Amino acid sequence: MLSRQLRAVSSRAAVSRTPCIVAFPALRTYAQPASAPDSKPPVAVYGLDGTYASALYTAAVKSSSLETVSKSLAALSEVFKKDKQLPIILTAPTLSVGDKSQIVQELQRHMGGQDKGDTVKNFLKTLADNNRLGILEGVCEKFTTLMGAARGEVDLTITSASKLDQKTLQRLEIAVAKSEYSQGKKLKVVPKVDPDIKGGLIVEVGDRTIDLSVSSKIAKMNKLLTDTL
Repeated sequence: MLSRQLRAVSSRAAVSRTPCIVAFPALRTYAQPASAPDSKPPVAVYGLDGTYASALYTAAVKSSSLETVSKSLAALSEVFKKDKQLPIILTAPTLSVGDKSQIVQELQRHMGGQDKGDTVKNFLKTLADNNRLGILEGVCEKFTTLMGAARGEVDLTITSASKLDQKTLQRLEIAVAKSEYSQGKKLKVVPKVDPDIKGGLIVEVGDRTIDLSVSSKIAKMNKLLTDTL
């Protein structure tokens, strides 16, 4: 969970009237010459968070710190999962330079010393300098996508109406791995819960979707009845 100091930063920013000046992101620090193809992100990720994630990926390859950077961002992702107030703090529109510096230090502390080469530290500073700390959660997610592609993984997203146990997830992973849907690649299981599907499963592998949900069956039945009547 976040420290009391970081929450105090958020409180001060909430009452400050200093206007926020949003600057276009300067990514020159993370640029890589075209002659180094290995530094190119393995897949395209979109949005402003995708742009920053791709820039960080390139910087991590250049500094030979890809795995440590990945671990650092994974640690930050866990912070976002545990503390729902963090996105609110990071998007406070009136954070001062001092506030942002304190936030960067606090985020570093949660990385657990993974970033020995300071790649993520410098990246966080770039986000802070450009008033972009609010996209950090998205950057973490997009970076995970890039790392999965670099490792030859394909996301296997399994959506259920209620949380599935690990044994069931493993059985589903094995079944999909033996099918043509896996494309012969390593699967990365991403479980999701959506009560709106009523029951059953929605299985997504890469860009392919297998909808076995109860809500889908109900929708099909309703359409059939409507067309018949």
